[in-house]
Amino acid sequence: MKPGDELPPLTVPITRTLIVAGAVASRDYQDVHHDAELAREKGSPDIFMNILTTNGLVGRYITDHFGPRAVLRRVAIRLGAPNHPGDTMVLTGTVTEVDGDTAQVRVVGANGLGHHVTGTVTVEVPR
Repeated sequence: MKPGDELPPLTVPITRTLIVAGAVASRDYQDVHHDAELAREKGSPDIFMNILTTNGLVGRYITDHFGPRAVLRRVAIRLGAPNHPGDTMVLTGTVTEVDGDTAQVRVVGANGLGHHVTGTVTVEVPR
């Protein structure tokens, strides 16, 4: 692993089940993550993914690439365009720094509306 290395993209279909299950699993019971009618009343076209589910998908993306020994040391993400049911998010990553067994990866998750998530992940990969 070296700066400039690109991780293969991960395509994530954004399903209603993924959004609702991710919200419930992370104990986020806010109605905009599971009730389409209430989400529309609040100005959204449909339910949308919460940041905790996005954070989990970013972590999965990194550990799927670096393997079972990978340890996430820091995940710093920012949300942008919402993930709605029926869309697809494609996660991409680029190694920006390497220091021994630790790398920093710039991650972007894009959907049909734009960038859903951007940020950096610091991952340690013991030899």
